[in-house]
Amino acid sequence: MKSTSRMITGLLLVALVAMTASAAPRYPSRLITFVVPGAPGSGTDIIGRALVDAAQRFLPVRAVVVNKPGASGTIGFAEVVGAKPDGSTIGMFAVAMATVQPHLSKLPYNTPSDYTPIMRVANLPIVMFVRSDAPWKTARDVLSYAQANPGKFRVGHGGVATILHLNLEELKILSRVDMPIVSFTSPGQVAAVLGGHIEGGVSHPSLIVPHVEAGKLRVVGVFEPKRLPIFPDAPTFRELGYDVSRGVFYFLIAPKNTPKTLVIILRDAFRKALESPAFVRMSQEQGFEISFQDAGALTRELWLLYEQYGRLIEYLGMKK
Repeated sequence: MKSTSRMITGLLLVALVAMTASAAPRYPSRLITFVVPGAPGSGTDIIGRALVDAAQRFLPVRAVVVNKPGASGTIGFAEVVGAKPDGSTIGMFAVAMATVQPHLSKLPYNTPSDYTPIMRVANLPIVMFVRSDAPWKTARDVLSYAQANPGKFRVGHGGVATILHLNLEELKILSRVDMPIVSFTSPGQVAAVLGGHIEGGVSHPSLIVPHVEAGKLRVVGVFEPKRLPIFPDAPTFRELGYDVSRGVFYFLIAPKNTPKTLVIILRDAFRKALESPAFVRMSQEQGFEISFQDAGALTRELWLLYEQYGRLIEYLGMKK
């Protein structure tokens, strides 16, 4: 009787395991194409490849990075938007590709309703810098000088309609200073400041840290909500009364109508990847901050930024 009972119990357990296995969701694709909008070796490519490498052991199938550079990242973005919503194609993109570029030209996508945000990955801060032998110690000194000397403080950025450029335009509007903005192809603005051709510039930290450490450049202000540990003496512009605190950030997307079950699988795998020692070490080397944000909060932020940049671009006369 006992042996019969044990046999029945064993059969029930086998059946339960079989039912659980069959009920487990299967990933519909055998391969995930991970689109990166930069060329091999670019900053976006380095971050994207490191993220995929760290996520491989958490993903249900293998992922491969495919580079789709061009048109300020919109070619790669459009590639994901136009793909089948079956989890086989996703990508990592910078915020301007989703919130700025649709206001500048006609694209296969427009608002966050045209794709499925998965998660936020990382922040890339923006700072203002001057030569270390310049008289300005902080951004307050810069703005005071620019107000007293209209047109004398020239500041460079690394590309028209980039977040760096738009931050400067917004700062000019809010502070009401006549501060000529000069466009370069990054990192040309760094060389221009070092050479004394312009008085200041804006950049991501990674481009200027070596020059700061060498005593050639000084960071005077930060376009972030709070000060950066790497430049603790540089105030935020928010501290000075000008809430210009939108930096660059990277996030993952899938095509519109991708099933929520697949989005959750992808989010969970890539979130674990953010915590891997190799990815953390790479983030420190590349000068960006790991910053997870789930799909709901990310979608709300993308909508907010899309609307804010739309108004700014229209005010500047840049709208398509």
